[in-house]
Order: sequence, then C-alpha cells, then structure tokens
Amino acid sequence: MELLKGLNEKQKEAVLCCDRPLLILAGAGSGKTKVLTTKIAYIIENNLASKYEILAITFTNKAATEMKDRVSRLLKEDVSSLWIGTFHSICTRILRREISHIGYSNNFTIYDRTDQQSLVKEILKEKAIEVKSFQINGFLAAVSNAKNSGEGKFYIEDFYSNIPSARKYGEIYESYIQKMKEYNALDFDDLILKTLELFKENKDIAEKYSDRFKYVFVDEYQDTNKTQYELVRYFSKSHGNVCVVGDGDQSIYGWRGADISNILNFEKDFKNSDIVLLEENYRSTKNILDVANKVIKNNENRKDKALWTSKKGGDEVIYKRVSSDYEEASMVINWIEHMRYNDYKFDDMAILYRTNAQSRLFEEALMKAGINYHVVGGLKFYDRKEIKDLISYLKIIVNPSDNIALKRIINVPKRSIGNVTVNKIETAANNMSLSIYDYLLHGDIESMPVKTSKNLIKFRDIIENLKVEKENMPLTEFVEYTLEKTGYLHSLEESTLREDKTRIENLG
Repeated sequence: MELLKGLNEKQKEAVLCCDRPLLILAGAGSGKTKVLTTKIAYIIENNLASKYEILAITFTNKAATEMKDRVSRLLKEDVSSLWIGTFHSICTRILRREISHIGYSNNFTIYDRTDQQSLVKEILKEKAIEVKSFQINGFLAAVSNAKNSGEGKFYIEDFYSNIPSARKYGEIYESYIQKMKEYNALDFDDLILKTLELFKENKDIAEKYSDRFKYVFVDEYQDTNKTQYELVRYFSKSHGNVCVVGDGDQSIYGWRGADISNILNFEKDFKNSDIVLLEENYRSTKNILDVANKVIKNNENRKDKALWTSKKGGDEVIYKRVSSDYEEASMVINWIEHMRYNDYKFDDMAILYRTNAQSRLFEEALMKAGINYHVVGGLKFYDRKEIKDLISYLKIIVNPSDNIALKRIINVPKRSIGNVTVNKIETAANNMSLSIYDYLLHGDIESMPVKTSKNLIKFRDIIENLKVEKENMPLTEFVEYTLEKTGYLHSLEESTLREDKTRIENLG
C-alpha cells in the first residue's frame, strides 16, 4: 500500500489501528507527525470517514498548518475542509456558530494579555485601588488557574486568601468576569470553558459535534489539562475512535495545569484501547539517546519505554554544572572563543535558551567580548502597536460593546478626545448601563462643550460609516479603507519618526 511505504513496523501498526481508542507513546524524534498524518490520510483514502468527519487537535498553529499540508501532499488533494487546529481555534470555530445559546453574541471579541491588563486597570480604577500596588500579571495568572481548575472564584478564595498581596483577588475576579460578559468578550481560557459550558447546557449541540466526528486525534496529549481532557471526552463520545499521541517523559507544563494522569489513565478512561510504542529515534545519535534514557528512567509516574537508534556513536555529550547564571554566560562565551580559535565561524554557532529573560546575560557577555551577534525573534507581529490599533478598530466595528478596544483607539490618531472626556462618557455610560459606544449613539453628548461634542460625533460617524461599508467590500480592501477613513495611515505618513515608517510597512 503506497501510503505505508517508508514506515517501520510499529508506525504501520499505529496507522492501521482504526477501530478502537489508541494511545501512541511517541518518544522524541520517532516520527509521530508522520504517523498521525499518514493515519488521517489512510482513513480518508479507505472511506472510513470523510474529511468533514475528522477532528485533529494540536497545540500550536504551526503544527496544525504542517499537519494539514502533509495530509494534502499524501492524498494529492485539497483538505481545507478538515478540522485541524489548536484547542483554542477549534473552540472559537464552534463558538462563532453556537455561543448565542449561552447568552453571548456571535461577534464576541477575544482578549489577549494586553486587553486583559487594560480591563484589570479599569476595574482597579473604579475600585480606587492603586495600580502600582496591585500585581496585575499575578492576578491574571490566578484567573487562568482558577478557570482551568474548573472551580472559578472558589479556587482563588481557597488558594490565595492567605497571601496578603492577593486578598483582593476574589473581589477583582468577580468584576473581571462581569465586565467580560458586558463587553461580549472572552479570554483564551474562556474559549475552552465556554465550549464546555455550551456542551453541558445544550445536550443536542454536544451530540451534534460528537456524532459528526468519527475520528478524533490529539497531539501532545501529555500537555492537556483538565478542561481540554473534558473536551476530548465530549468530541469522542459517540464513536469512541480517539487517537492520542504523547510522551509522559516530555511533560513539562505541570506548572500551567497540564495533567500527566490524562496519559497515564488513558486505558481506564477509554475502554478496549490499544497502546503502540514508537521507540526508534530518527533524530539523535546513540550517545545522546544513552544519556537521555539514563536521565529519563528516574522519572516517577511514567509508562516505560526506551528510545533507540540505528545511528552509531556521535559526539560525546558534554555536561557542565555552574554556580550562577553569570558563570554560565561567561563559560559559554569562553567556549565560543575557543571554537573560533579552532577555525569555526561565528555563523556556525548558536546559543539556545529556554526563556527570553535569559538572553540579557549572554548578550552582555558577548558585547564585553566584542563578538557580534543577532537575536532571533523579538516582538511578535500581532503585539506591535500599529497591528493592535488596527485590530481594535476592527473589534469595535464588529463588537461595539468592547469598551477596551474603543478606549484604545478613540483618540488614535489624535482627535482631541482626552482621558478626561473618555472618563466622563464612561461614567455616564455606566450610569445608563450602556457601553461607551452605545452612549455615543444614544447619550447626551451634545450637552458637552461644543468642540468636544463635535470630536465625539465625528469619531462616531467614522465608525458608523465603517460598520456599513464592511458589508460592501472584501476584507483586504476593507482594512485599507479603515486605515484611510480613520486617518490612521495619514498620521503615520505625516510623521517624521523612523519607527512610523516601519509601521506603514507592517500595515502594507
């Protein structure tokens, strides 16, 4: 069979097991993505399910795109109708269709971390709590933990009540939840939680999606948390053909709620299941795997497996233990200089680190040594100011209840609508139980000073025009129209700042 060519025996076994729950224990570099994509293609090619009846969940958008591309190449046909995506993207797709059943509008806004921080600051201001005295990021971490635990405010009250700096978390949490609902907004944790709420409160909708998906695939299963596990159970309830791929030895996200018991208890949770071990490693040499196996065997609560490879030998693994991060940086730079002395090029060297915060000491050591370097990465595209401004315009056009988006752009570019004016109309809107934009439509803004009133009406008319025009043109054309009509692009073109020229390029 053409699809199975190039697979080893264990990989073939995993692909051909299509009539029961399957746990694929896949060690690093064992070809798990190849197995997953071949299995999906095999199911479609053999008419076990159509493309519309397969759900595959990954942990990153990049992995989802790669999986879809590979399946398309294997089948030599378009597979855009396949439901392949992250937990969050799959849930968003469902909620855009069904969220009205639990009291939200389908045009809900998804808040990122910056939006969440703005909302918390708004709440603190209303409660006369000094922003500098409140750990906003700590609170948002608590919100995420509370939601993923399934216990909400009870989790916060139980876990944080004895921490002096967190005693107001419960009170702020209630306001946070209330305002998110008022603004018709969801954060990333809500995308999963609201889908679960939808399924629990609407049995017919839960059954519709469970009946639809004859085969459910989950990648990186060791990283799933309690709520994601519940979703997998809902999706696979009707047919039972769930295939999860994971490796307990690669579970490193316990600190953010990942539950290793999901993979350890798979056989209990899904009856009549099979397990296939992918232990042949195609990525590393024998020396590397020998060291890895010796370390990993000390892990507690694991399903036993041992990686092996046909690649012989390889360079010895060098292990160094240092007393501080400063010593680590110094040691790495000394090693780089030693390699350069032995005719290696700087272009052939790289420093890998776990978090961006670790780069500073390496950078300082490199500068001190006079070594030129380049940091790969930097600010994410969607975190750039101009992109967030544009998205806020699009948010308010689609979801006028979103006060956070409106406050970001009501005076961007400058319209002489200052914070004092925004605070006044926000207070008036709250007194009438309206969003700020609804107050601009229905409130008494004509009674404000003439110049202020004219500026607010001009802004309101721009948004009203955009709300109409979005129905009349393709998205790309509408984005260009928005940048022109709001004066945003013109303000950047008139600017003499170098970074504003870059912003124009990013918006192009």
